Amino acid sequence: MTFRTRFAPSPTGPLHLGHAYSALIAARAAQAQGGAFLLRIEDIDQSRSRSHWEDQIYDDLTWMGLAWPTPVMRQSDRSEAYQAAVGRLTDMGLTYPCVCRRSDIEAAAGAPQEGVPQFGPDGRIYPGTCRQRTFPESSDHVVRLNMAKALDQVDDLSFNEVGPLFTGTHNLDKAAMLREVGDIILVRRGMAASYHLAVVVDDADQAITQVTRGADLWEATQIHVVLQKLLGVSTPVYHHHDLIRDDAGKRLAKRDDARAIATYRAEGATPMDILKMLGLSR
Repeated sequence: MTFRTRFAPSPTGPLHLGHAYSALIAARAAQAQGGAFLLRIEDIDQSRSRSHWEDQIYDDLTWMGLAWPTPVMRQSDRSEAYQAAVGRLTDMGLTYPCVCRRSDIEAAAGAPQEGVPQFGPDGRIYPGTCRQRTFPESSDHVVRLNMAKALDQVDDLSFNEVGPLFTGTHNLDKAAMLREVGDIILVRRGMAASYHLAVVVDDADQAITQVTRGADLWEATQIHVVLQKLLGVSTPVYHHHDLIRDDAGKRLAKRDDARAIATYRAEGATPMDILKMLGLSR
């Protein structure tokens, strides 16, 4: 099997040092394995995505010496693939429409109980208010996965991690997932899919064998593994790497324009300067 990994940024702002680190780690892994490094544009949220940021992604990555096969996969072109995946899960009896707003979910959650998690990798853990609703529903709803029913249909919940932080084989705990993850959103209002569903479908369609990404997405991996098992696609090996942080120890975000690759370039930095900043110059 050919090694295939990817870098999948969202065109919602400038690439920063953390993005550069993730892209370079992925590209180097592909080179070491004699495999392929792919670029994917995760523009599923069209309300925030901008074409000039997408152009900047291509420009910055090319400047850093990276190359990838074309055409590049773009999530905004893939609504049919996401709809097919949701349809399959619905045919399995695992989805339901949810009309709750954020304020409804907060109110239903009530006063937090000591030791009971309020938030998980999909945001506030959903209390199941709409779980008995069935399709069709009004157009103003999200689609959720009934996690309890989903887990009943999956036996093997293992995956392998080769990253420096979580190396080894991991087996997901079903009881913990019900308690700490809950009924995730598969389709958001005004979008073709949620991040979780889109990334699973995209990785499968691109035949990704190793997912390379930051440690901030480690907790989301359990969601992705469940969806992979339900949809009958391969579970890739995962590599979660350290995050690049600022001098105060805070992880970088797109609002940190001072750390943007474009800013360093404008100030006269070279690609080697970026590699040195990231500790990748060797």
